[in-house]
Amino acid sequence: MWTRNFTLYFGARTVSLLGDAMMPVAAALAIGQVYGIAGVGSVLAVWTASAVLVMLFGGVFADRFGARTVMITADVLRIFSQGTVAFAFLDGAPPYALLLATAFLSGIGAGLFEPGVNGMVPLVARDPQRANATLKIAEAITQLAGPALAGILVLAAGPVFVYALDAGTFLVSAVCLLLVRVAVPEREPADVLSDLRRGWHEFKARTWMWSVILVWVFWGVLVIGPSVPLSSQVIGADYGWVMAALGLGTVGGGLVAIRLRPRRPLAAGAVALTGYVAVPLTVALGSPLPVLMAGHVLGGIALAFWSVMWSTSVQTQVAPDVLNRVSAYQIAGSVAGMAVGQALAGPAALLVEPRAFLMGSALVTLGVAAALLLIRPVRELGRQPMGEQPASVSAGALT
Repeated sequence: MWTRNFTLYFGARTVSLLGDAMMPVAAALAIGQVYGIAGVGSVLAVWTASAVLVMLFGGVFADRFGARTVMITADVLRIFSQGTVAFAFLDGAPPYALLLATAFLSGIGAGLFEPGVNGMVPLVARDPQRANATLKIAEAITQLAGPALAGILVLAAGPVFVYALDAGTFLVSAVCLLLVRVAVPEREPADVLSDLRRGWHEFKARTWMWSVILVWVFWGVLVIGPSVPLSSQVIGADYGWVMAALGLGTVGGGLVAIRLRPRRPLAAGAVALTGYVAVPLTVALGSPLPVLMAGHVLGGIALAFWSVMWSTSVQTQVAPDVLNRVSAYQIAGSVAGMAVGQALAGPAALLVEPRAFLMGSALVTLGVAAALLLIRPVRELGRQPMGEQPASVSAGALT
């Protein structure tokens, strides 16, 4: 697996994830000192909204010009946006309008970058499942290291250094991607609207795909979205240790996914997902720290294994010439549900005691796993044979 192309892509993806993991903490600490919690919330909201708005077009451009080219362009945008913020902090307090503008630009970069992530994996690795599992382990490590690194550096060196370092991560990512050599899948020329329609047609024609995303919207609204604000409030000072345990579990799930190759990957992933019940349940029950950490390790394993099974299924069941567009639709659906859940966490906490809400999240998790297994196309989706090229809708081969 560790060919020159995959090694370079792994480096690009890992360092880019590190930059993404640093950004929320850097913004919370650096911008919060100047403009308060409301200022931080608005900046992060602008970033998320702009990412979602351009994500579908990111899929179109990645299929048209190649995922590598679009991802490099996205990195250049984020080098400029984060570098601009670093420069602005030299004078103390950057204008709020500038922070919103750079957040918008950075979000566009993220929206352009993400659809190409799925499309690149089959081009740089002959074994997508093993590659996805390895990338999931790297993602878990960056999710642990990024926030801690950002917090330490903001306090020790100030926001200028942190934002400059963040820009540097995207520079490294762009250089690594520039050195990757992959062919752009051939496709018939079409206008942007036709490309969007073709991507939507391919997405909705696969029942196993759109049904998972529909279920995942409920998961995002009722489980993942509210999880961080509500769990952090309930757990308190030990929250960092609990999140470290979740990251450790994610690493474990990636290692399991490297070795275990189920004949029906989504069915196996749905069964594994039941283990995530331990995350909201242990918090809702007010468990002691060792039990909380054990529950989050189990939840991390479960979620990581599902994630690898899902990513590999998308990459191996969708034709290369439409993969990035289809990925954009499924990512946008997933992110939208999570964003709604994040926005509703505050109002929900005023109406329902956080532990009661998290108990409900545990029940929803069981319902999500059961719903996935009850959907026949999801339950029966098989593994694509190694080296066999998936077909598009136009070829009449749908799962």
